[in-house]
Amino acid sequence: MTPVHTKHNRHSAYVTSRFAVNLLKLRIFIALFAIVVVFSLATENFLSTGNILTMAKHVTVVAILSIGVTLVILTGGIDLSVGSIVGISGMAAGYLLLEGVKIGHHVVFFNPWGVTIIACLLGALIGAINGYLITMLNVAPFIATLGMLYVVRGAALLVNNGSTYADLEGNPALGNTGFEFIGNGTILGLSMPVWIMIVLAIITIFIAKKTPLGRRIYAIGGNEQAARFSGIRTNRVKLFVYMFSGFCAALVGLVITAQLQTAHPLTGQTYELNAIAAVVLGGTALMGGRGTACSAR
Repeated sequence: MTPVHTKHNRHSAYVTSRFAVNLLKLRIFIALFAIVVVFSLATENFLSTGNILTMAKHVTVVAILSIGVTLVILTGGIDLSVGSIVGISGMAAGYLLLEGVKIGHHVVFFNPWGVTIIACLLGALIGAINGYLITMLNVAPFIATLGMLYVVRGAALLVNNGSTYADLEGNPALGNTGFEFIGNGTILGLSMPVWIMIVLAIITIFIAKKTPLGRRIYAIGGNEQAARFSGIRTNRVKLFVYMFSGFCAALVGLVITAQLQTAHPLTGQTYELNAIAAVVLGGTALMGGRGTACSAR
């Protein structure tokens, strides 16, 4: 065989291998495209604008959760507490809207923005506790977040003695109406949950691809000891990703509560499994270090 033919064969083999790798990376999109084609042929209303917007609204719950869990898994960790954070953040919103906070002899009620901020801070705080247990006390992520799953779920049940908070429309006299906009409101034809998902996805992709923090997240997932020896403050990075995961879970709890206008302490059960499955199906390795920040798709 002449050198020309050898070079040509090597080039062909390289092109073929690259095509196979790219095809493997796009397997989720190929499967999604096939599903869309099948259901489009099965029903004429599948690709209607209304149906697409409805599907997008429903997928946001798992997508927002997965965005937060993605960064955790990229570091080689796991967060099993997100489902419980969904439940307790919704209960916190119901408590603040209906009962308020007693300060002295007065009861303070918060507007929907205040309720949202407090609930998200609660989620981030729970994530920070997870991060502290994992980084400072050297508890395995699986054990730490599994324990937090039960602790937080128990706390959600204790908020209202296992009962729900219903009719969260608010009271105009108290200035706390409009909470339902978070789950049911629309801007430019898209529902608020979809906008939240888009904004979070853009922020997460930017962090992972364009910032030193993102490179550190990948480095820790690839080899935490090597990352530590290279000067990366691994504990701070891991603390951040768990706080971010808790923040995203709290947003999901607020969205579901606003959509239903009811806060239930068992909201979010098994959601952590859906989120992890979505991240893995999106291409992120459970061992960490490999994957994309948009794997929550």
